[in-house]
Amino acid sequence: MFTAIEAERLIFTLVDPIQTVEQLRLDQVSGWGAADCLGRVLAAQVVSPLDFPHWDNSAMDGYALRSKDVQQVPATLQIVEEIPAGKRPTQALNPGQAARIMTGAMMPEGADTVVMQEETERSANGQSVTILQAPKAQSFVRRRGSFARVGDVLLAAGEVIGSAEMALLSAAQQTQIPVFRRPRVAILSTGSELVRPDQSLQPGQIVDSNQYALAALVAQTGAVPVLLGIVEDNRDAVKRAIATAINPAMHQCDMVLSSGGVSVGDYDYIDDVLAELGATLHIQAVAIKPGKPLTVATLGSKLYFGLPGNPASAMVGFWRFVAGAIAKLSGRVGPWSPDFVWATTTMPLMAGGRRETYLWGHLQMGDSGYEFSRAAGGHSSGNLVNLVRISGLAMVPMGETQIAAGEKVKVLKL
Repeated sequence: MFTAIEAERLIFTLVDPIQTVEQLRLDQVSGWGAADCLGRVLAAQVVSPLDFPHWDNSAMDGYALRSKDVQQVPATLQIVEEIPAGKRPTQALNPGQAARIMTGAMMPEGADTVVMQEETERSANGQSVTILQAPKAQSFVRRRGSFARVGDVLLAAGEVIGSAEMALLSAAQQTQIPVFRRPRVAILSTGSELVRPDQSLQPGQIVDSNQYALAALVAQTGAVPVLLGIVEDNRDAVKRAIATAINPAMHQCDMVLSSGGVSVGDYDYIDDVLAELGATLHIQAVAIKPGKPLTVATLGSKLYFGLPGNPASAMVGFWRFVAGAIAKLSGRVGPWSPDFVWATTTMPLMAGGRRETYLWGHLQMGDSGYEFSRAAGGHSSGNLVNLVRISGLAMVPMGETQIAAGEKVKVLKL
């Protein structure tokens, strides 16, 4: 049985990032290219074709001037021009002259400083301005190329396009965006007791929630979920379903997720069927709770995750292992591991000690750092109710049975 960190390291060695590149237009796809580019992974670095800023410009509404003209204040200067944003200055400043300038406007030749308008007094006829406080040279001037120069790398391959990245791509006039193809992830639920949410529930049956939870989690990673439905606990049915999922002519999926059928029960067929299909089984159990039964296999170029059937176990398994694998598969730059932070627990956290234990709850920022509060109610692996609105999984290490209130605990951020 693997430890969690051993399993994670092995899983990452099994993932080969997608290399297929698609070209998107920032300004045109689906009427608004931003919607198509958002969340995609850059397939090539973006090199700046421009200096940022493009020219010396003002960071403030005020007056552009020569700093050596206002070493002694008050000093009165002649206003020779008004420069709004977007207008090119028409004349250079001579000694004793100033230009009225707006935020973002291009600096006139000869000026090296901007004085904010609050530190000035304009004459009644508007033809001169008195500087009331001596400025430091270069004040409120954004110099050309001070943010980035032509040829600088603005964004690296493997970065996820978010709002700031979208703004930078637009500003750099990069309308053709190379991105990696989104991974396609097949999802199926095993269990003869399962029914769809729209079916009438009979005694002994369970509504399949895993398929929808996993589809949502897959979508949140930026991949495309492909729902393949419920598979009854029958060896032949399970074999047909997995063979269909990995068939490139059927769904063109890069990864398969199943829930249920990976334990040691009489109707748990996943591992045997995978072996019959020629898969290499790399992991069959991990020392975590919930989620000990975890199958990780490769079938050719495809990675297969067999998650437990209990809802909390399936979701914890996804958060701990699958999300990072999809991140690497997507072409994202690492690290791909879950984001753990240290927090102070507001209540005792109990564990059995034999496995790394995850307790779900609420992570929030307090006055002195993160705080974690365990979700109320039972932490059964079959309990979906108190998983709602959680934001973290507190991890009690293997070998520990309690973390006292007020002590630090590592929390996986959701």
